[in-house]
Amino acid sequence: MSDYTFPYKDAEFLLEEIVDFDGLCDEGGLDEVNSELATAVLEEANRLATEVIAPLNWIGNEKGATLGENGVQETPGFKEAYWQMVESGWCSLGFPEDWGGQGMPQVLATATDEIWQSANLGFSLCTMLTHGAVEALLAHGTDEQRQAYLEKLVSGEWTGTMCLTEPQAGSDLAAVATRALPEGDHFRLSGQKIYITWGDHQMTENVIHLVLARLPDAPQGVKGISLFLVPKFLLDENGEPGEPNDVKCISLEHKLGIHGSPTCTMALGEDDGAVGYLVGEPHNGLAAMFTMMNDARQRVGLQGLAASERSYQQALAYAKDRLQGTRKDGSRYPIINFPDVRRMLLLMKSGIEAMRALSYTAAAEIDRCRFAQDPGAKARHSARVDLYTPIVKGWLTEMSIELTSHGVQVHGGMGYVEETGSAQHFRDARITTIYEGTTGIQANDLVGRKTLADGGEAVGALIAEIRETADALSS
Repeated sequence: MSDYTFPYKDAEFLLEEIVDFDGLCDEGGLDEVNSELATAVLEEANRLATEVIAPLNWIGNEKGATLGENGVQETPGFKEAYWQMVESGWCSLGFPEDWGGQGMPQVLATATDEIWQSANLGFSLCTMLTHGAVEALLAHGTDEQRQAYLEKLVSGEWTGTMCLTEPQAGSDLAAVATRALPEGDHFRLSGQKIYITWGDHQMTENVIHLVLARLPDAPQGVKGISLFLVPKFLLDENGEPGEPNDVKCISLEHKLGIHGSPTCTMALGEDDGAVGYLVGEPHNGLAAMFTMMNDARQRVGLQGLAASERSYQQALAYAKDRLQGTRKDGSRYPIINFPDVRRMLLLMKSGIEAMRALSYTAAAEIDRCRFAQDPGAKARHSARVDLYTPIVKGWLTEMSIELTSHGVQVHGGMGYVEETGSAQHFRDARITTIYEGTTGIQANDLVGRKTLADGGEAVGALIAEIRETADALSS
């Protein structure tokens, strides 16, 4: 067992009172999905998380992935835990039934993702990247690509990655230099990608990389980027993994946090060139990339919430247990009686509740966008999703650094000692403001693309709703 458990009451309040989960399911024609089922789903997810996944969190911190002759070897215990998730159907919860998913609302899938992330952030990153690959193939893949790859990705039998960054091309994707040369019905890719989360491992039979690269006739800048599907193992005539492709991990990063997540440098085409298949139109990889990126940004925001919740629960338990005050009669009392400790715990708790409310509300907007039949309503919900995305990514992650820092402070000197585990949450949270677009990039996105691009229409509509709610509460 572990020191983490999902905060059911907080989540159920949001689902019922803020999101209107039952009304949302009615909008989507999900007759058999309701709040009662959602509670049962969350209870089962929490059971797997507390009994299996959370106990591996510290092990992942201490014994991260290693690189050997056969590629990356994940943390001991991760493979067995991952396959419990796969066999129980957790990886497919929010995906379309047409591809083997369960078709549950995105907001329910988000709540379960919070559980996995709080339990073990490094471990949960593997499923997050697979989700982005599925969304990209659903939106931009060919029928042949979907038939070949989607069901295995949806089920979790195979995992996916996003291969965007290069040594000279971080936030500036215009500098991407990986090349793709046409060869029959496929392409040969050569180049190097860095910071690839879960770029290699032994947990599944195949890893499906989505790689940004340039065709020979590509124009300069971001308008010359294309997206390619590059499997770790090429598929045989039966659609099963066969010969190894010319793509491999050549080094692992030694990081401040998320030690359980292998962050890989991937080499493509060291021999004959990695076989890849064009996803979407030539030179239109940026659009496909943003499908993955926007999905990942909301999920990284959720990571900020998850790390904060885990840190809070540990800090609260410690504050109740740590005796440091002495009364006149000689009896002792815990540090939770200290005003400053109470202040920090209340800041953590109140911040977490606001973070969860925003994350679940944003996820529900994704559902309403998908469920909407009226084009005007669909456009409004889509604009709201776009508006929420940089806010979820930017604000939740920045808050997580502040709140997990409070978690360390509550522990006092013991918070600075690794063995207590409090510092791990602080270190793990630190990456969330960086990857999938730094906080500064989220600010640029919010102001430029999400506010000025439509003359402030989307943000004005949101502010009007906020004022309407405030007026109703004050009357």
